[in-house]
Amino acid sequence: MADGIVVRQLNAWFGALHVLRGIDLNIAPGAVTAIIGPSGCGKSTFIRCLNRMHEVVPGARAQGQVLLNGEDLYGPGVDPVQIRRRIGMVFQKPNPFPTMSVFDNVAAGLRLDGVRNHALLDEAVEQALHHAALWDEVKDQLGKSGASLSGGQQQRLCIARALAVRPEVLLMDEPCSALDPIATAKIEELIVELKKELTIVIVTHNMQQAARVSETTAFFLLGELVEFDKTTRIFTNPSDRRTEDYITGRFG
Repeated sequence: MADGIVVRQLNAWFGALHVLRGIDLNIAPGAVTAIIGPSGCGKSTFIRCLNRMHEVVPGARAQGQVLLNGEDLYGPGVDPVQIRRRIGMVFQKPNPFPTMSVFDNVAAGLRLDGVRNHALLDEAVEQALHHAALWDEVKDQLGKSGASLSGGQQQRLCIARALAVRPEVLLMDEPCSALDPIATAKIEELIVELKKELTIVIVTHNMQQAARVSETTAFFLLGELVEFDKTTRIFTNPSDRRTEDYITGRFG
């Protein structure tokens, strides 16, 4: 399997505001890495730097190295659009394209890549929906608006849309925060299934969720990486007092 993601001395700014400070982190391939920490600590900025979405914000910039299978994603001549195909992203709030059908939502990235063959599109859409554990629920309503699905189905539709272009990595930014417990359980089952083929990084406020789905956990505080270790270790025997204080609810 691939080497995963190696992050070295990653710094990020919004204008003059220094929001990530010298992050060093190795994200293992074929596993789930959870990013935890209080609001405003840099979690979402960190994962947006991994697929170069941070720089889309006016005045935002990043500096440092992010290596995917040894290739520096911030190297000269690297196309950020290609990076975002290789490193897919699912956001906090389900965001299907409201004017598009279920089918067209999933096919959108493929069409942007120039795929026009109907048989290829049909196959890729069905496969992505299977991967997102949604096919059985929507196979008879592919022509319906993506926005007509339930919240949990919409989020799995967004996961299918990200999977359709066959990324190597999937970033998930609080993917369950807008969902009920049943929909959340389905997404968590899906994460466990998907890591057999993908490297997954999930930002979550939910400690139990991090404990359930991830192999390793990184604790961020005030733009710095405080601690990174096996999830079981972080939750049972953290080496930094600040990690323990956060996990036990003393702040955050």
